[in-house]
Amino acid sequence: MTNSKQRVAIVTGASKGIGAATALRLARDGFAVAVNYSRSAADADAVVRAIEAEGGRAIAAQADVADPQAVAALFSRTEGELGSVDVIVNNAGTMKLEPIAAVSDENFDRVVATNLKGVFNGMREAARRLNAGGRIISLSTSVVGTYGPNYGVYAATKAAVEALTHVLSKELGQKGITVNVVAPGPTATDLFTEGKSDELIARITGTIPLGRLGTPDEIANVIAFLAGPDGAWVNGQVIRTNGGMI
Repeated sequence: MTNSKQRVAIVTGASKGIGAATALRLARDGFAVAVNYSRSAADADAVVRAIEAEGGRAIAAQADVADPQAVAALFSRTEGELGSVDVIVNNAGTMKLEPIAAVSDENFDRVVATNLKGVFNGMREAARRLNAGGRIISLSTSVVGTYGPNYGVYAATKAAVEALTHVLSKELGQKGITVNVVAPGPTATDLFTEGKSDELIARITGTIPLGRLGTPDEIANVIAFLAGPDGAWVNGQVIRTNGGMI
C-alpha cells in the first residue's frame, strides 16, 4: 500500500447490504471510505454517520457506475476530499431472475450496464489512477459455477467480471496492484431475497453444506482480507465465499 497517512477506499453500491458492511469494515481497518450510491442517499448517509460515530472518515458520493464520466468524477471527488485512492471495491450490482426466453432487451441492457459495464468502468479508472500497491476487488457470484435456471444474464455478467479480473491482474502486476474477485454464495441481503418465496429461500439454503445463508459481514471480512496487508500475495483469484455450496 502507499505511505500516505491514511489509506483510502471507494466502495460502490455501499448504501446497504454487502457494500455497506464492506464500507464499515474497511473504516474499522483504518481506511477513509467513499460510500458510493446511485439512488439511496439516505441509506448512504446513514452508513457515513455510522463510520463517523466510530471515529472514522467517510463521504457519501453519488454516481451511476454505468456512466464512465460519473465514475471518473467519483474518483476525483474522493481524491479531493479523502486523498488518492488505494482500494476500489466494485460491488454495485443488480439482478432480475427470469428465463432467457423471457428477458426483454431493456432488462438485458440494464443488468449488463450495471454489472458488467459498471465494473469495467471502475476497473479502468482504477487502472489509471490507483496508487501503486493498491487493490481492485470486484464482486461476482457463486452462480458462476452452479448456473441455475433464471440466472442467465446475471451469471453472464459476473462471468465476464471474472474474465476481466484475470486479465487485469496480469496488466497491473508491475505496479504492485492486485486484482481479485469475491464470489458470494446465497447471502442474506435484499438483492438475494427480493422476489423469492420463503419456500424457495429454504430450498436454496438446503443446498449449502453449512446449512445457512451467509451474512454481509462475512463477505466483507473476505474483502477486507484482500484489501489489507495479509492479502498482498493474492492476485488474479476468484474466492468463492459460499459455505461450501460448490
